[in-house]
Amino acid sequence: MVINRYANTPPNPPQKMDPNLWSKLPEEILENILSCLPLKTFLYLQSTCKHFKSLTFSPSFISKHFSSSSSPSTTSFLLLSHPQFTHQYFLYNTNLNIWRAQFLSLSSILPPSATLICSVKGMLCFSDLDSNSFIICNLLARSSRTVKFPKHPFEFECFSMVLGVERYKLFVICQDSRCSVFVYDSINEGWENYGSEVDINYRTQGVCFNSRLYFATRGPFRVTVFGLETGNWENSFTVSPRELVFGRLVSDGNEKLYLFGGIGNNGISRNLKIWELSRGGENWVEIGSVPDMMCRKLVSVCFHNYEHLYVFWHQEMMCVCCYSWPEILYYKVSRRTWHWLPKCPSMPEKWSCGFKWFSFVPQLHPYV
Repeated sequence: MVINRYANTPPNPPQKMDPNLWSKLPEEILENILSCLPLKTFLYLQSTCKHFKSLTFSPSFISKHFSSSSSPSTTSFLLLSHPQFTHQYFLYNTNLNIWRAQFLSLSSILPPSATLICSVKGMLCFSDLDSNSFIICNLLARSSRTVKFPKHPFEFECFSMVLGVERYKLFVICQDSRCSVFVYDSINEGWENYGSEVDINYRTQGVCFNSRLYFATRGPFRVTVFGLETGNWENSFTVSPRELVFGRLVSDGNEKLYLFGGIGNNGISRNLKIWELSRGGENWVEIGSVPDMMCRKLVSVCFHNYEHLYVFWHQEMMCVCCYSWPEILYYKVSRRTWHWLPKCPSMPEKWSCGFKWFSFVPQLHPYV
């Protein structure tokens, strides 16, 4: 008979990690480890150690986290603003599909005259006409930067913000006699004047796709492209869908470009559809259509004034909004299904026009 001398021996207790281990790690290794954590986990962790908390303001760590922060577990929101509520924004959690009970208030950090005009992956941009400047904010890093207008007076249209790994750029068209194009680079901290622009729809923002900005023309619908690196305009020879009454461009980032628009005649849309740009870029391929009842509702709330409609991308969702209506019609691209966003319960019964929605995905960023 073989006797196992270790059969009744209790297992060795787990060894406790030396709490001083973290302080002995080289700074670069520590930053690499922590940058892999989901943002929500890191925000909890930073309250346990002054050194971890200081990393929030470290440009090198923020840059590492920004490069690896594509985790789908990141909490994301749809942000609703209205002129009636100065610097108070309602938040809809798209991960939990609920409205937050508390609104987001930025009154303490912004001048009263600042207006939210753009949100890209958690970077918020405000226009402040009183100080003749744009204000770029990152709420997680609790940092901001003021960018002076390229000249004064400065009335602008088609504002767009494009994020990179280590920089961001601002694109804007000045409404002067030449309709000049200006581009701001956060690394050079200066504006570049690229002269006059081509005929584009001023009421739409540029859509970033393949490191270029895509715009719709005023009409008939065509696509024109601005190269952010070259400063040159290019005409797209993509064939537009037949009987297109209006069109809005939207991109999921750098992989696909979509077109949302209405099909009809005499300026009246009978159907609302979605197209995807083909791989070669020669034509638009239809991928979806708004159900009849939803189409009728959306067309009725904008009263066939399609200038009130705008479209943006949020976490695999294409969101269709109207300045005169407090709801969103959104399309889940992966499921190819249409839905109405539930109305905000904190919203007063009677609101005037001026609803503006933004995609808000909190992230750390290296530039502000």
